Amino acid sequence: MITLLLIPLVLPWALPPLARHAVERVRPEIALWTVTCATAALAVGVVASLGVLLLPLALSFPPAAALAELIQPLAAGPRLLVLGVSALSAGGLALAGCQVLRKAASEVARLRAAHGRVAGLPDAGGLCVLSDPRPDAFALPGGLRRAGRIVVTTGMLRALDPVEREVLLAHERAHLAARHHLFLSAAQLAGWCHPALAAVAGHVSLAAERAADEAAARNCGDRAVTAHAVGRAALAVSRGGGAMEAPALAPGATTGPVPARVKALLAPAPVRRVAPALLAMALLCSTAGASSLAGAIWLHHGVEIAQGEESSG
Repeated sequence: MITLLLIPLVLPWALPPLARHAVERVRPEIALWTVTCATAALAVGVVASLGVLLLPLALSFPPAAALAELIQPLAAGPRLLVLGVSALSAGGLALAGCQVLRKAASEVARLRAAHGRVAGLPDAGGLCVLSDPRPDAFALPGGLRRAGRIVVTTGMLRALDPVEREVLLAHERAHLAARHHLFLSAAQLAGWCHPALAAVAGHVSLAAERAADEAAARNCGDRAVTAHAVGRAALAVSRGGGAMEAPALAPGATTGPVPARVKALLAPAPVRRVAPALLAMALLCSTAGASSLAGAIWLHHGVEIAQGEESSG
């Protein structure tokens, strides 16, 4: 029955191809919500399963067994196998925890540095123009005490004509209005918990950029002009020696596979539909949740038996 707790650790490997299919076939707003929610749900299942799998190893130590009031050893299966799996889960949980703490601290430092660069700049309706010859633009998320801001370099403004600038600003405003940094944060956090989910973060980022592209196209009223502006901005960045070192949670108009985004903008507007990938992701999350719950209930039953509260017969 310990296999039930291993299923949520394997299922995330099925998510990357489903996420790619959803981003390619479904409206970007729907794909963004669905893929992010599926990623977060599977990450919760991974952490929960690792935590429950840790229990047999913890209860094998006399102090923990006494604290849990066990009167006999916990019988969760073949002892060596159970303790081996439990030890591996302890290592995985510790590794994930260290990675989350380390990378979260690094990302927070990058966000603070980005806010520090624009702290003294004039703010015209949330727009900050940074004096830098490197073309770049991104939506800098705010916090509890500060509002989000659109950061554009002088190099980017010089590279675009007035219409393209409006498209660029509409794109960045869409990022801030839809709080896309929260989706990116959830995807990154999940990716730090499981290597398969780390591969999904790129699909979440692409869905966020596609959603902002569509919002900019609706604001502009011309999909071809929007596609041209996105391509020009990306070309300016490549010719200018690359973008600035913006935080990963600060989405920008030149983020992700720009050719794919331009191709999507040159095609007709996506229609609202339910793709098989969305149903498959729902089934994936349901299976992971049910397996984690069933495994936890089974292990809890074993603890009750070890406490003498129930007979094994």
